[in-house]
Amino acid sequence: MLIALAIILLFLLPDPWNIVAFVVCGILGVGELYAWNRTVRRRRKTVGVQTLVGKIGEVRVACRPVGQVFVNGELWRARCEDGADEGTRVRVARVDGLTLEVTAVP
Repeated sequence: MLIALAIILLFLLPDPWNIVAFVVCGILGVGELYAWNRTVRRRRKTVGVQTLVGKIGEVRVACRPVGQVFVNGELWRARCEDGADEGTRVRVARVDGLTLEVTAVP
C-alpha cells in the first residue's frame, strides 16, 4: 500500500519533495512487507480433515446412524450413534477416514 502511495506522490508533489516522499514511502513499504512476511511465517498452518473436530454443523440427511452433515461450508458423510434428524445441530467428535463421528448439540 505504501509503495503505491510512493508512486502517486512521485507524480503529484513538486520537484524536490516528490523524491523525498518517494524514498520515505518506499522504505516504509519495504518494511511493511518484511513485517507481514515475518507474521505470516509464524502462524501455524491448519489444514486437513482433523481441523473439523469440535466444529458445529447441521444435519442435512437424517443420521440413523449414517447420514450427511453440513460443516464448515462442505457436505460430509456422518455417523451419529444417538441419531439426529434433519436440521439438528451437531458437533464433530472425531474423524474416521472421510466419515465424521458427530453428537447432537443440546
